[in-house]
Amino acid sequence: MSNEAYKEGIRKGMPLARAKRINRKIKILPPSFNRYERVMKDLSKETFTFTPLIESGTVDGHIFLDVTGSGRLFGPSIDVAFKLKKMFAKIFNFDPIWAVATNKLVAKVATRIVKPVGEYIVTPGEKKAFLAPLPIHLIPGLIKTDLIRLAEFNLVYVSQARALTLEQLQIPFHHRASLIYDQIRGIDPTPVTALCENLSTIQVNHEFSDDTNNAALLKKALYLMVEEICRILRIRKLTSAAAKIILSYSDGLQTTSKLKLTPSTSNDMALFKKCVPLLYKACTRRVRIRHMLLTCEKLAPQEIQLELFTHKTKGKKQADLILTMDEIRTKFGKDSIKAGLTLVGRNG
Repeated sequence: MSNEAYKEGIRKGMPLARAKRINRKIKILPPSFNRYERVMKDLSKETFTFTPLIESGTVDGHIFLDVTGSGRLFGPSIDVAFKLKKMFAKIFNFDPIWAVATNKLVAKVATRIVKPVGEYIVTPGEKKAFLAPLPIHLIPGLIKTDLIRLAEFNLVYVSQARALTLEQLQIPFHHRASLIYDQIRGIDPTPVTALCENLSTIQVNHEFSDDTNNAALLKKALYLMVEEICRILRIRKLTSAAAKIILSYSDGLQTTSKLKLTPSTSNDMALFKKCVPLLYKACTRRVRIRHMLLTCEKLAPQEIQLELFTHKTKGKKQADLILTMDEIRTKFGKDSIKAGLTLVGRNG
């Protein structure tokens, strides 16, 4: 939402019908998810000037930087933050919300309290005092059931929840007690994961030229994405053991569905067969779909095993067919051979 919409009372995740009731003249623009992803990549690229330790949030739009080792070159972390702000304004005409803190959790809370525009600096040793007066729902990682349970005990602020010991938290929260205990104290030991280290997933997306809920067009788009991901997997000599589909609708809402792949695979036909039920599982609404994202996770090197018998199984025939198609495309171009499923319809 824009700053003007925020000031009118519009909030993240609010249904469009409610937003229109708040302001009947509000202008609603169709989302463009692939454009957001491109901009996020461009922003992340510019931050490499200051540190290689960059972690980009694929969902929430955050970029985390660890500048602990960059002090000699660029000065204190606060100076780096102001330099980045100036760079983003010059290159992208963009004024980001930013915060400086000793860990990711506290930094994220700080950005939440200065929205829709601004900055916040939480100095070392100030963490406890900073979090204490805040509403507990601002703490990342607390799920809806956690907040409902805390509200049942009239625990609204962080300082109130901190009065409970770990043993007391274990009674209503069981295995989540230690996590909640740390979060409300601003304890977050997780490091900033460098982008070059975070290659455990492969993503491919498809944005429809016209929003659709046509089953044939959705399956066509899915197969094209499966083909692309499996091609990348085979080039890298990897297989995937998990898949996830995220559907983005015309009204900006999203649904997600995921599954484990047993055995792990880089076979187009095998992966597509698994992903079709996953697609139908994710289609939980009648609203037309604008964008589809397919993610393959838990990547591992291909297992090479010699044939026990000489006759060809169905799986072996499929693998040979796919390798032959790879060779044809390498020699004559990507569009030289296509699956019949991808010839359905002209749009999308």
